[in-house]
Amino acid sequence: MKKIISLTALLALLAVPASSTGKDGDGRVVRSGDCTGASNWKLKAKPDDGRLEVEFEVDQNRNDVEWHVKLKRNGKTVVSTKRRTRAPSGSLSVEKRIANPAGTDKISATATRDGETCRGSLSV
Repeated sequence: MKKIISLTALLALLAVPASSTGKDGDGRVVRSGDCTGASNWKLKAKPDDGRLEVEFEVDQNRNDVEWHVKLKRNGKTVVSTKRRTRAPSGSLSVEKRIANPAGTDKISATATRDGETCRGSLSV
């Protein structure tokens, strides 16, 4: 019986995605993870004066690399832009205040560059 319980516990740990999620007292939801290459990403959203404040960060640790970034709310593109990573950290950030209709919203973000993709989502 111990082996079955241990195996079950191990399988439960393996089922957890390689990203972190958090929600604090002001309603902010944060999710982060790894990109397909060496970079990592962080997606944040929180209610703010009847709107949603959304921020997507990509950290590549290299300066002056161009990325194409898209932010979506409930499947509809709300931002499509190009950004370059900047010193000193070699990262980029896209921030946008978007509509916050009643109910739960799914926010998704994608950043791509030659040979690498960063993709994250959250619900708020």
